[in-house]
Amino acid sequence: MKKNKKVRETENLETRDESRELESSRVQEVQETAEEAQELTPEERIAQLEQEVADLKNAMLYKVAEFENYRKRTIKEKADLILNGGKKVMEALLPVADDLERAEENIAKATDVEALKEGVELVFQKFTKTLEGLGLKKMDAVGTDFSTDYHEAVAFVPTQDDEQKGKVIDCVQNGYMLNEQVIRFAKVAVGQ
Repeated sequence: MKKNKKVRETENLETRDESRELESSRVQEVQETAEEAQELTPEERIAQLEQEVADLKNAMLYKVAEFENYRKRTIKEKADLILNGGKKVMEALLPVADDLERAEENIAKATDVEALKEGVELVFQKFTKTLEGLGLKKMDAVGTDFSTDYHEAVAFVPTQDDEQKGKVIDCVQNGYMLNEQVIRFAKVAVGQ
C-alpha cells in the first residue's frame, strides 16, 4: 500500500514538473509573439491577426463538420440496430420453426400419441435452450419472498403458516429476464 502511495506521489510530482515546463514554454511563446508584434508595423500586425482569425475560423469549421459527420453516423448506426436488432433472434429461432413445421406435417400422419408427445417435448426443450442462449431466463417465483421488482401480485392467499406470509405461493404467469433485466413480471399469488 505504501509503495503505491509513493508511486502516486512520484507521478504527481512528475505531472507538476511537466505542467510547469508547459507553462514556462507558453509564457515564452507569448513573450516572443509580443516582441515580434512590437517589431511589426500596425498594418503588418493587422494582416497577421487577420490570418490567425482565418486559420482559427477554418479550424472551427473543420471541427463542426467533423462533429456533424459523427452525429449523422451514430444516428444511422442506431437506426440500423433498431431495424436489424432482431436478426440474431430470428436466426436462432429458425431451426425451432423448422422443427415445428416437421411436427405439424407428422401430426396428420401419426398414430402413436406418445411419439407425438415426445416430439413436441423435444421441440419445446430446443426452443427453451435457444431462448436461454439469447439471454432469456425464466424466473423461479414460487417459494421466494414477494418483490415488486420481479413480481406482480394478482391474488392474496390467506395462510396459517407464518413462514408463508409475504412469500409467493403460486405463479399464475411466469416472469422472464433478458440479460438480468426484467422484461415481464411474474404474476403471482402471495401468502397473507
